[in-house]
Amino acid sequence: MSFARSIEQTDPPRPPRETLPTMYDLPSEDPEEPGLPDEFHDFQPELLRITFQPPSHQPEQVFSASDMNLYYDVRYPNWYKRPDWFGVVGVPRLYEGRDLRRSYVIWQEGISPVVVVELLSPGTEDEDLGRVERENDQPPTKWQVYEKILRIPYYIVFSRYTECLQVFTLQAGQYQELDLREPKIWMPDIGLGLGLWQGEYAGIHRLWLRWYDAKGHWISTEAEQERQRAEQERQRAEQERQRAEQERQRAERLAERLRFLGVDPDEDTP
Repeated sequence: MSFARSIEQTDPPRPPRETLPTMYDLPSEDPEEPGLPDEFHDFQPELLRITFQPPSHQPEQVFSASDMNLYYDVRYPNWYKRPDWFGVVGVPRLYEGRDLRRSYVIWQEGISPVVVVELLSPGTEDEDLGRVERENDQPPTKWQVYEKILRIPYYIVFSRYTECLQVFTLQAGQYQELDLREPKIWMPDIGLGLGLWQGEYAGIHRLWLRWYDAKGHWISTEAEQERQRAEQERQRAEQERQRAEQERQRAERLAERLRFLGVDPDEDTP
């Protein structure tokens, strides 16, 4: 067989995206991890997901997740972080437009999150705030991954114990904490703001992290929208009832005036 013939029979190299592991190949959970620490880590990310509605993107081009493996380095495909919540814009809501995600794999998706939220707990506070150092042969910390590898523009840290909100933004490649005059941050990149809202969610009244729009209005949940529609319908029904009562009173006053003039309003006119 000639050299030219052997080249003809050699398959062309496959693109890296096809040869690297996908979310189907990588584990989506670690049985050694202790899991979610409390109910707040269930409810708060859900409220963030429901109200994360960037006006610059259609809903089918917005993805967010909580407690999902985020694979970040193609050189070490088994390394991942597990943010309490993160949001991405410009990617299909479904993986490749057809499947629910098991994990978020950067080298498959091609787009890093625009914002990540960590909810402080006593066991994770030092790492979440960048106070932990790792040796060169160890995986990087969350802080290092978010800042240096993924370069996530907004890193939000909230403690439900102290009700303290901290916001870090990338400036010259490093996270700098913002001096917040109010517990909120506007993100022009996505046309949304994130702040602390005092109210009731999931039957619990407390401070929650919540998204708001350009007018400063908190983004409504579907349940709130339904309650608003029901209240508007109740108000319309009340207005109709009041108008009907006013008409009845006007008719009664007219009847009284006719009787005063000697005209029986109930008598049929010829």
